[in-house]
Amino acid sequence: MSEILLEIRNATKTYVQRGSKSKRQIVALENFNLAIPCAPASIITIAGESGSGKSTLANLVLGFTKPTSGQVIYQGQDMAAATPQQQQRYRREVQAVFQDPFGVYNPFYRVQHVFDMVIRNFRLAENARQGRDMIEEALNIVGLHGEDVLRKYPHQLSGGQRQRIMFARAYMVKPRLIVADEPVSMVDASLRAAILDVMMRLRADGISFLYITHDLSTAFQVGDQIFVLYHGAVAETGQATEVIRKPHHPYVQLLISSIPDPDPRVKWQGTVDLPPEEEMRTIDSPGCRFHPRCPQRMPICLQAAPPLYPVSTDGQRAACYLYDQDVKRGKLQA
Repeated sequence: MSEILLEIRNATKTYVQRGSKSKRQIVALENFNLAIPCAPASIITIAGESGSGKSTLANLVLGFTKPTSGQVIYQGQDMAAATPQQQQRYRREVQAVFQDPFGVYNPFYRVQHVFDMVIRNFRLAENARQGRDMIEEALNIVGLHGEDVLRKYPHQLSGGQRQRIMFARAYMVKPRLIVADEPVSMVDASLRAAILDVMMRLRADGISFLYITHDLSTAFQVGDQIFVLYHGAVAETGQATEVIRKPHHPYVQLLISSIPDPDPRVKWQGTVDLPPEEEMRTIDSPGCRFHPRCPQRMPICLQAAPPLYPVSTDGQRAACYLYDQDVKRGKLQA
């Protein structure tokens, strides 16, 4: 059996933007690579601003869309060539928790219906008693109890309860990986800690996470490894705490420095002028996508997209020519 649970190889996803005069191919994700080991379980964070390609990556992993090129490989099996039985196993072992904790529910059914569907579709229980025990175990894992929530309708629960029920539903099928797409963005700050605690408890139980977020503070709290995306490309990757503490890519440095000081006596000075968002995002733009906004841009940045260069001894890498040794020595045009 493969030691890699999920591997993404050179995944690229493009979309055609239809206009009145021409059709442009917009790159949503470009040459993305990722490997999640079978053990130990880990939380891999995918971070970036809106439109950076985070949800595109989640949709590729969940099979909601197919890559334009590249592969999604689960335990050694390319999912594009998987049999129906292998696809069924994949859907069971790779679960999802979505951003909106209310939109995923059918408001006409009680919460019990969510768990009954999972038990029926995956044939998890041999009888009703076994099914009830499985539901109660899953709810206890996320800090809830059956008598408190199962007979209620979704609108009778708080946002935090609804989101924890989604984690409990995913846990019931004993997945190997949960894709959590912005799971705390629509709950208030007092409930975020409880949901992040659920993720860490499930990780301790052997479940890995692909955690999609724009919130670097939560990435710092729970993430093991982080990939910071910009316009579909990886800007920087490494251990989450190290990337956030010591960013090397100019975009990541600006992203972290933009977090406001909580001191109300400190006022934000100046204005920010941004270029058009899609200026470097078409398929025929060969250079670094951050070039129009980069304070350290060089002519070489427009020639080709930079690869990921090592910037530390612990595996941290940044996609920036500032860390190319030939550029440093002046051997390439800079």
